[in-house]
Amino acid sequence: MQWFVVHTLTGHEHKVKKLLLKVAHEKNLENSFGSVIIPVENLVRIRKGKKVVEEKRLYPGYIVIEMEGNDECLRLVNSISGVTHFLGSRTKPIPLDDEEVRNLLEQVEESKDKVVTKIPFTKGERVTVTDGPFTDFIGTVEEVFPEREKVKVLVVIFGRTTPIELGFHQLKSM
Repeated sequence: MQWFVVHTLTGHEHKVKKLLLKVAHEKNLENSFGSVIIPVENLVRIRKGKKVVEEKRLYPGYIVIEMEGNDECLRLVNSISGVTHFLGSRTKPIPLDDEEVRNLLEQVEESKDKVVTKIPFTKGERVTVTDGPFTDFIGTVEEVFPEREKVKVLVVIFGRTTPIELGFHQLKSM
């Protein structure tokens, strides 16, 4: 079996994977197909004050398929709704070599294990405090601590600029 990269309509990767596996099962070609991989990483975002883990596609519009390189399998994949083409020449798709596959699989495994936190604020940005004793105060981001998911914000209290440290979930961009 060889690995091929297939270009799909962006956002249809999961649909194409599901359809491909279903059609391969119906046509008794399951043994001709191995893994179907959609390279993703886990991304943590703050939504409405809560942490939400989302999947972010590393290569939007692409899936990687392990399969036999025969004409029947190639036709089957091309017939799936949402598939635009294989990477390679128009007549014959080019399989990935072993080192490319190894690097891709390592990247996918690493991204599954780690969770990337999206830093929603930048230094100098104006923010509103949404939670805690300083609710509705407006301030400026002075420093961001991504590993602790905290931000140092300068707010004006009784006419004086005062630094306070707040969590990402306690702030909203203006």
